[in-house]
Amino acid sequence: MASVTLILGGARSGKSDFAEALAEQPAGPRLYVATAEALDEEMRTRVAAHQARRPAHWTTLEVPLQVGAALRSHPQAAGAGVVLLDCLTLLVSNVILSEGPNAPELDVDTAWDRVRAEVEALLAAQQDLGCQLVVVSNEVGLGVVPPYSLGRTYRDCLGWANQRLAEAADQVIWLVAGLALDLKALPLVRPGDVASRWRQ
Repeated sequence: MASVTLILGGARSGKSDFAEALAEQPAGPRLYVATAEALDEEMRTRVAAHQARRPAHWTTLEVPLQVGAALRSHPQAAGAGVVLLDCLTLLVSNVILSEGPNAPELDVDTAWDRVRAEVEALLAAQQDLGCQLVVVSNEVGLGVVPPYSLGRTYRDCLGWANQRLAEAADQVIWLVAGLALDLKALPLVRPGDVASRWRQ
């Protein structure tokens, strides 16, 4: 059955390792969607390390933007045992910075519109293709408030994107120091549940 799994956590928490191990479980081909762009030597080294550890039978699709459209046009997306997108964090950054060097002057409303469109297109493609989608993303809301406008816009947009994916996901896996918790398997609390206790 087609499903969405969100793998969420902080930097170096073991998200990618967990996601790749998860993607090896079902039968069928695997499609790895890489959103990173190797724009400098350090990033090229990181990308090469990811590529080296990836099993040879996986197909890699490098696409920094418009992932939903890329999945629809890729011949293996519908028949893949799993489509692994690593990562939503960079995808949102790519969307916001897609205007190039003038990105700091990017209108906030435009940034929000583009991020929403990107995420909704990804979810719509997953539904139409009927694929198993695993999305890796960072939780960036636990640190200090960014001191500049672009950083705050990015944090807010990614926070919304994580919430939207979590809402649509069948499973949300939270990684801390390499340990994984399935958040949707835990008892979830709603505001009404808390408020009802106030009246008791």
